[in-house]
Amino acid sequence: MFRFAHIEYLYALVIIPILIIIFSIIRIRRQKALARFGEKEIIDQLMPNVSTARPTIKFMLWMLALASIIFAVAQPQFGSKLKTEKRKGVELIIALDVSNSMMAEDIQPNRLERAKRAISRLVDNLDDDKIGLIVFAGDAYTQLPITTDFSSAKLFLNSVNTSIVPRQGTAIGAAINLAASSFSPQFEGNKAIIIITDGENHEDDAIGAATAAAQQGIIVHTIGMGLPQGAPIPVLNNGQKDFRKDKNGQVVVTKLDEQMLQQIAAAGNGVYVRANNAQVGLNTLFNEINKMEGAEMESVVYAEYAEQYQWFIALALFFLLLDYLILERKNKYLKNIKIFGK
Repeated sequence: MFRFAHIEYLYALVIIPILIIIFSIIRIRRQKALARFGEKEIIDQLMPNVSTARPTIKFMLWMLALASIIFAVAQPQFGSKLKTEKRKGVELIIALDVSNSMMAEDIQPNRLERAKRAISRLVDNLDDDKIGLIVFAGDAYTQLPITTDFSSAKLFLNSVNTSIVPRQGTAIGAAINLAASSFSPQFEGNKAIIIITDGENHEDDAIGAATAAAQQGIIVHTIGMGLPQGAPIPVLNNGQKDFRKDKNGQVVVTKLDEQMLQQIAAAGNGVYVRANNAQVGLNTLFNEINKMEGAEMESVVYAEYAEQYQWFIALALFFLLLDYLILERKNKYLKNIKIFGK
């Protein structure tokens, strides 16, 4: 596994194209200045040892040396040794509703974005646990298999939007069934599913799915995203913000189906929490998860990273040595050898 210990230093690479642009402008202005003195052929005869290619080659060698130094400072490393760690934790799968109603703005900035932010904070608080991510609307799909790689969890979370599931609806039962079958087969510790949804337009047997999960020892929690009064669903109409309307032209107001989510949580031996503009409620569920007895699990990690910066330092020295050996002017003994052009 390759990585940079200080990846933020790589931002310094942006200076290289800037320097190239500045160098190009200077060279163009120099050529124009020379052109004002007379014909290029005559000027070349007056300056027989002047090379037009060598300064450019020397400059590019300096840029390559600078890039190599920046890479070296960022401390490139390579995982040279693997080891298996035994840790205690629980397995947690979050099922996130991505139906169009989750774009309602009764919870700011909208239900879906607020849920994503809360999940991201929850991931930051996880330690020895495993997490998976499922997205659902009319169908349910695994977005991230169960893992201890929390960085990947946040990366996949950022890509979630309402278009990620093609069929609209709220198939909570399908999401629970998929989550229940997604836990590690050999894992004997506690398992939990967190359903984050507004519960509207519920279309399958979610209570039955939660009951079946509970019978397998899986706890099902629910979080209701939305306020009791509901809100319209924003849409873009010719680039302008509008609201979704029914076939009669009336604005559709999406409301939280709180009773259904309470029943799902009760059937899954879990807890129901209603989100609001102050908090989503994942902290409450995280406290419940922390009460669960963790089971010992194994995970493979990179135990040591071998420093690789010396290769880039060597490259930088090589480019600088080449620059030193190449003169700005033509060598009078070798000027007839066209290695660098003119």
